[in-house]
Amino acid sequence: MNISPFKASIAQIAEQIQPFHVMKILGEAKALEAAGKKIIHMEIGEPDFPSLPCVHEAAMHAAALGLTHYTPTMGLPALRDKLSHFYQHFYSADVAADNIMITPGSSSALHLVLTAILNPGDKVLLSDPAYPCNRQFVKLLQGKIIGIPVGCETQYQLNSELLKTHWQPGIKAVMVASPANPTGTIIEQAELLSMANFLAEKNCYFIVDEIYQGLIYERPAESILAHKNLPNNVIVINSFSKYFGMTGWRLGWCIAPDALMPVLERLGQNLFLAASTPSQYGALRVLETDALDNLELRRQMFEARRNTLYHSMRDAGFRLKVLPQGAFYLYWDISDFTDNADQFCFDLLRDTGVAITPGRDFGDYQANQHVRLAYTTTEAELVLAVQKMAQFIKDINPSK
Repeated sequence: MNISPFKASIAQIAEQIQPFHVMKILGEAKALEAAGKKIIHMEIGEPDFPSLPCVHEAAMHAAALGLTHYTPTMGLPALRDKLSHFYQHFYSADVAADNIMITPGSSSALHLVLTAILNPGDKVLLSDPAYPCNRQFVKLLQGKIIGIPVGCETQYQLNSELLKTHWQPGIKAVMVASPANPTGTIIEQAELLSMANFLAEKNCYFIVDEIYQGLIYERPAESILAHKNLPNNVIVINSFSKYFGMTGWRLGWCIAPDALMPVLERLGQNLFLAASTPSQYGALRVLETDALDNLELRRQMFEARRNTLYHSMRDAGFRLKVLPQGAFYLYWDISDFTDNADQFCFDLLRDTGVAITPGRDFGDYQANQHVRLAYTTTEAELVLAVQKMAQFIKDINPSK
């Protein structure tokens, strides 16, 4: 038998891309589940609700009508118009349909945007902790990451003062998320506007992740795009996954200044041609009033879950530094119990069946002393999870 002389090689830049460490937790949780162990899943950032039935019906109806061909690269014109009206009614924001691009998930939107603006060596400033893909995309495009450590004193968020303190030549873009993954915290609108204005003076783009907008608690949902005097350096990334509950449909969008739209279209034509047609017809339906009413009921359920988890943990004696203001995450400093969040998460899973995410998925700063809890399960399960965590900590550290 002849042995091929071919030796596989991997691109150096691809070798630098890190995996999602939470997937190892999920894999072990699934294996334990298959073996009969009861698992409380608080590790994956995905709503536990299925997408709305009206979304399924709309997609199937479109398919039955033969509406399964490619759409324009920028997305269905009707969907872009619908999103423009959604911004007007939901956020009181004037957003032209021509500035909206529909993408196969929000990750594709961010990839497109960064590809459009970054040259090798350009710097991107973002918080540490932050959503892991943000760093990986910058690496993939051979940009340089400027990670700014943030803690509870700033709600784990960047602000204007931090931008001024850490400013350096060569920064092409600053990325923030409000609400944020993994912390659930927000940046106030006045602060966002201040940051946008400072960055415009520096000729720097401001990329705002609003993927969890809509999932806001004790206050109305807000978008930076509602500001009437917003500079034209702002780019917004959003998704039908979280608030709209359409994770597996893989549909997102970006809103960008006029100057970027032609290059975004060219890049989209080459990278994915168009987003899924059935998904776009489903998204058209989810923006109708009755569907939004159902999503509001789900938002209220997430708020109740947040309150249940937060107060149950406080009642159990756990020290919590911030109250999440949105999304469905709680970022927990566990330095009272361990300096090894990875080991803590795996031991907790194996001993109690509670699955949570270690902090190193989200950056380097204090990663070994933080974990993320997703309240994407029922209130009863959240209470049970807290009871199990309290007993686990008592067992490993009786003095706590």
